[in-house]
Amino acid sequence: MRYSINIPNFGDFADPRTVARTAEAAEQAGWDGLFVWDHVVHDKKEQQGKPFGDPWMLLTAAALATTRIRLGPLVAAVPRYRPEQLARQTATLDTLSGGRLILGAGLGGPAEDEYGSFGDTTDRTVHAERLDEGLGLLTRYWSGETVTHTGAHYRVEETQLLPATTQRPRPPVWIGGFWPHRRPMRRAARWDGAAPLFADALHGVPPEPELLAEAVAYVRAHREDPNAPFEIVTGGLTPADPAAARDIVGPLADVGATWWDERQLQSGGSVDSYEAVLRRIEAGPPKI
Repeated sequence: MRYSINIPNFGDFADPRTVARTAEAAEQAGWDGLFVWDHVVHDKKEQQGKPFGDPWMLLTAAALATTRIRLGPLVAAVPRYRPEQLARQTATLDTLSGGRLILGAGLGGPAEDEYGSFGDTTDRTVHAERLDEGLGLLTRYWSGETVTHTGAHYRVEETQLLPATTQRPRPPVWIGGFWPHRRPMRRAARWDGAAPLFADALHGVPPEPELLAEAVAYVRAHREDPNAPFEIVTGGLTPADPAAARDIVGPLADVGATWWDERQLQSGGSVDSYEAVLRRIEAGPPKI
């Protein structure tokens, strides 16, 4: 089991200097990763008046402040990006960090705010098509090969993007999505990890082990190579007391979780509080 800290890209964490301090503290306290949200406005009414930071700038600051922990978006809203733009950003971050990037990927939302606010479609079927086609293009761009592509949403003519990513053959890709929706988990089975979310265990609330076990079993059943390395990412808020934290994380590890992602409660008013996150970081990961 490995352990990460999860922060939004708004509020206190809109400032890259704050994210750098957070990443440095996490590395010093023995955490294994730092993951950042990727939102433009999130929920406009709920977050009205708050500053937002660009996630790639925030992750750059985190990379420059650390040497060991893994870094990435959890999750990047791939359908909001042009694949060539995202390829440049991710390859640069992977190079800068010395090969520490993990790309969490998903549809992004809420769709009305994150897409509709800017005149883009809110059709989730279209977003899913862009996600799959975009990820396919990313892996080809990351390789450094010359790409020619004609698809439903993107066209490329004999274009090479360099540098290639430091990690070979590519950085890990984790797919996020809500269980029990099957399509996101089938998509995850084709990549390197699954980060299932649950409607009755909102951000910061650890899922019931039985629910996670269902998602894990479904993903494993759709893996072409069941023996290939694969990550199951789950998370929530745990208490600072090590024994109490282990009581939460242990049963989830028993049903297949390989990463514990420490998350503040979204409904508690502290999700974007540097002080709240720092207190939890300094208490250390809930190692089992």
